[in-house]
Amino acid sequence: MAAPQVLLVHGFGANRRQWRHNLTSLAQVAGVWAIDLLGFGASSKPPSQLQGEIARAGAVRYGFDLWAEQLLAFTSEVIAPAAPANPLHLVGNSIGAVVALNAARLLIAQGQPPAGVVLIDCAQRTLDDKRAASLGLVERASRPLVKQLVRRRWLLALLFRSLARPAVIRQVLQRAYPSGAHVDAELVALLHGPSTEPGALESFRGFVNLFNDHLAPDLLTQIDGASPGVPVRLLWGAADPWEDPAEARQWAAEHGCIQELVVLPGLGHCPHDEAPELVNPILRSWIAASPERVSP
Repeated sequence: MAAPQVLLVHGFGANRRQWRHNLTSLAQVAGVWAIDLLGFGASSKPPSQLQGEIARAGAVRYGFDLWAEQLLAFTSEVIAPAAPANPLHLVGNSIGAVVALNAARLLIAQGQPPAGVVLIDCAQRTLDDKRAASLGLVERASRPLVKQLVRRRWLLALLFRSLARPAVIRQVLQRAYPSGAHVDAELVALLHGPSTEPGALESFRGFVNLFNDHLAPDLLTQIDGASPGVPVRLLWGAADPWEDPAEARQWAAEHGCIQELVVLPGLGHCPHDEAPELVNPILRSWIAASPERVSP
């Protein structure tokens, strides 16, 4: 049987190096690839093109379609030539999980469905326009003004400079990694470094203006109806400060493509990096798993 291939997709503000504690372990059972999404890590960081703006040469519309197309190009141009006909598993964290789901949708449409998708603390995107009705009255009332302000580069530059500092990054990590494990100088540096590169503000601007893009439940609904089916598995930190595991449980109850949900006590938004000794065995078992459904 052809060895499975695994493509790892990072979350917002991160990069492929955040998978540093997973690569060697996963390589025991699969070929492993990690990618920097456009605008992050060592990838290029072109100018952002928001809806309604005059087109600029080289500018891009950051979003889940752009990043999913990047995954498809990487799969066809890099992974497929190196491992032809090998089953592909997509593993994403946070917004990378939404990218992985969207890439799976596109691969299904091309008649090349992945062997499986793993969502690690998938971004629920509560600020998307399609979820605005669930926001509080003040948030709904201020929403038009906020959406206008975050289009302005000068204002975002001030915000970005205040956030992209090692001390602030460490504070955010201490929330994201509630156990404190692996929140060290190496992690701070690998996240801070790319934020100092030209163009980093542009990907930030593109991301914070994603008010109308794909939501995970909508993508899961499309994958539900796919033939052949694509198994989706969820891995969650129970103490994630941003993505509520209760919503993950709801997804698991409503979508037939979801075969398993594991919630890890005490862990936060990036359990693969916070507790790789717990997460790596789970990922290895899922890569080798049969498509038979397992109840969450």
